[in-house]
Amino acid sequence: MRFEAQKKKAANKKRQKTQEVKEIKMRPNIDTHDYLVKTRAMTKFFDRGDKVKVTIRFRGREMAHMDRGTDLLQRVKDDFEETTKVEFEPKTEGRLMTMVLAPK
Repeated sequence: MRFEAQKKKAANKKRQKTQEVKEIKMRPNIDTHDYLVKTRAMTKFFDRGDKVKVTIRFRGREMAHMDRGTDLLQRVKDDFEETTKVEFEPKTEGRLMTMVLAPK
């Protein structure tokens, strides 16, 4: 009896889907084709049911133009507003600006 219960528990554990957090890294002055490649990867992650953490890294003089990073994250948010919800709003931590999106 105990063995059968253990087998059922193992089978249920094998069937469950764990939700991972995938990370997409960008720079504030990303080109349009590079942006499209990144969004295609994000779409695949959302189709699998994973969350996506979008990270923008600022280097050197880019720190003076933090508004470009916020514009880029707003663009990502607008592109995926129908299929995702924003779990964590964009926030700046030193040289990084991050936002987490989850599928609806």
